[in-house]
Amino acid sequence: MLDVTPLADLARSRRLRVAVAESLTSGALASAIGAGPEASTWFGGGIVAYLSEVKERVLGFPADADPTSAACAEQLARGARELFDADLCVSTTGVGGPDAEDGHPAGTVFLGWATRDEVGHQRLDLDGDPEDVLDSTVEAAIELLIAHAERTEGVGER
Repeated sequence: MLDVTPLADLARSRRLRVAVAESLTSGALASAIGAGPEASTWFGGGIVAYLSEVKERVLGFPADADPTSAACAEQLARGARELFDADLCVSTTGVGGPDAEDGHPAGTVFLGWATRDEVGHQRLDLDGDPEDVLDSTVEAAIELLIAHAERTEGVGER
């Protein structure tokens, strides 16, 4: 189990509400974060949007866009940040493998992030079997949350 204590400490001290949007990781990221210290005080929640139609309807992802892309990762993070009224949100999308999908090799992963003021992404090109890709994605997403939590201030009580 990943240690999310550094994220929990930052979220509490900076009064952040954190959320996640997951496609590739199917809830593994939310599960890891929800196990963090006092998660009920800072973790707003997560959404698993695996089907494209769910990404479209719930998180505002355009129907004609590539689900394994920076644009998808950014929109998932933006949509979930708004849905959960969070200060910081990270999303996961990509190809876990073992085979390529829609022209993307296995291990192609995009993480999206959104704050109230900024949106961005990070591309990962991971090796290994599907379980390795998922584990590495969750770890990288938590690291990304920590990096952004260090420079994000929360709005506090809602």
